[in-house]
Parts: sequence; C-alpha cells; structure tokens
Amino acid sequence: MRAMSDIHRLTRKQLLTLVILTLVWGMNWPILKIGVTGYPAITFRSISMWIGWPLLGLVLLYMKVPFKVPRKEWKELVLLATSNMFVWHVLIILAVQDLSSGRAAILGYTMPIFSAVIGVLFFRSPLRPRAWIGVALAAIAAMLLLWHELLQLSGKPLGVLIALTAAASWALGTQQIRHTKMTAPTLTIVFWMTGMTAVVMGLLAMLFEMDRWTQPTAITWGSIIYNALGVFVFAQAAWLSLARSLPPLASSLSVMFIPIVGVFTGAWWLSEVLHWQDWLAVLLVVAAIASVLWPTYNPLSQHD
Repeated sequence: MRAMSDIHRLTRKQLLTLVILTLVWGMNWPILKIGVTGYPAITFRSISMWIGWPLLGLVLLYMKVPFKVPRKEWKELVLLATSNMFVWHVLIILAVQDLSSGRAAILGYTMPIFSAVIGVLFFRSPLRPRAWIGVALAAIAAMLLLWHELLQLSGKPLGVLIALTAAASWALGTQQIRHTKMTAPTLTIVFWMTGMTAVVMGLLAMLFEMDRWTQPTAITWGSIIYNALGVFVFAQAAWLSLARSLPPLASSLSVMFIPIVGVFTGAWWLSEVLHWQDWLAVLLVVAAIASVLWPTYNPLSQHD
C-alpha cells in the first residue's frame, strides 16, 4: 500500500499543467481589467464563452472524448456548473470591473481558505496540522496583499463582497468536483458546463447590459480572444482536471501562485503599485503550497 502522504505528490504531467495554468490564468487578470474597462463586463465574458465553447468542442472531437453525459447525471452536472461556473464567472467579472486587477485576483483566490472550511464542515474532510498551517499562511498572504486596500474598503464594499462570494462559490465547487460520482470524462463535464454558463451569461447580458452594447475595440477583442482560448479552452479544463485528481486542499493551494502572477503582471502592464507586503506574501504562498504538497517521508512506505 502506498503511503497516505503520496496523495499530495504531483506527477510530472500535473506539475507541467499547473505551471502553464498559473501563467495563463495569472496573466488573465490584468487582461480582464483591460477588457472590461469601458465595456459591459457580463457581455465581455459572454462573448468569450460563445467563442471558446465550440473551440472546446473541437478539442473533444480531436481527442475522441465522448460528448454524452448519462441522463441520470445531468442534475449533478447542473449543480457543478452552478457553483463552479455560473456564480463564479458572473460575480468575479463584476468584481474585476470595480477593483484593481491584482486585488480582485487576491480576493478571488481566498478560495483555498473557504475550501478548507467547507471541506471540514460539509464533506467530512479532516485536515492534518500541516494542512491547517498551509491554510493559515495563505490567509496571512491574502491579508498582506490586501494591506493597502483595507483602508479603502469603505469606498468599495460591494466589489469586495462580490469577489469573496465568488471565491466561496468556487470553493464549494472544488469540493463538489472532487467528490463527484459522475462517470463522464472531465473534458465532457467542462464542455457542457461552459455551454450552460454561456447561455446564462448571454441572457444576463441581454437583460442588464443590452443598452450599453457597442462594437468592441481592438484591445477589447484581444482580451476576449485571450479569454476564449486561454481560459475557456485550456485553463478551465486544466483546473477541473487537477481538482478532480488531487485532494481538494492540495489542488486549491497549488494554484495560489496565480494571484501572485496577477499582481505582478498588473503592476507591469497597468502600473498598479507594489509594496513590501506583496513580496512577503509571495514567500508565504510558497510556504503554504509546500506545507500541503510536499510529501511526508515514511520509512515504511519503501516496503509497501
């Protein structure tokens, strides 16, 4: 029998996927901010999804992944789509429009903290002391990165609340996807969740933003295409594959580098100011990830 600690070990393929995912999703935060500046946020996200969804379908065809989901699993598919995509995508894009790209990323990636608490309360997922240390370090890192925002929360309380609600919903979805009993391949699940979310966001855009519809500028189109290809063809599928194959806390904390990339690319592209707290947060995030993913040596495991 393999040592229990081995479940925290990333394979080479998972590590490569995580590195690419971190770069693609991290750089997307300032790109999102650029895209929704002066353009309706939900409409922006909706267009990205409608472009990305058929392209994702081509990926399934190329890889010969079946499109069929058994009828008995559609109810669970809708539940997974609600927490992982409906709530997350609608709320986080509104938060990005209201907050700086880096701070929206940080608030969105408080998800591992919510995930740990939800896992303990609702999924009977007890955490080892080392895992709780990782959660605490991630929480401290998030607070450090928000250091200069705390004095301004009175001016943007809705944006902060929206981002935290989005993070909590994503955390619930992470736990649900990990514990799902669906037999459909992950790519199939992602394909149908993306399609359903595209419909939901399209309807919301028509209801609330139609009077502000305009022709996207070249920069906005560039942001839309990046989201369509990077987020909805690659990142969403890559993330759910990791979330389904790794323990929930491990998969959650393993993506904590994404807001770090978001913060620093936002500083580079959008001139968002960095402070010493940002640099210290990087070290804490590294320690948080290591505390959960680093395998514990067990001398008995070599005889298993």
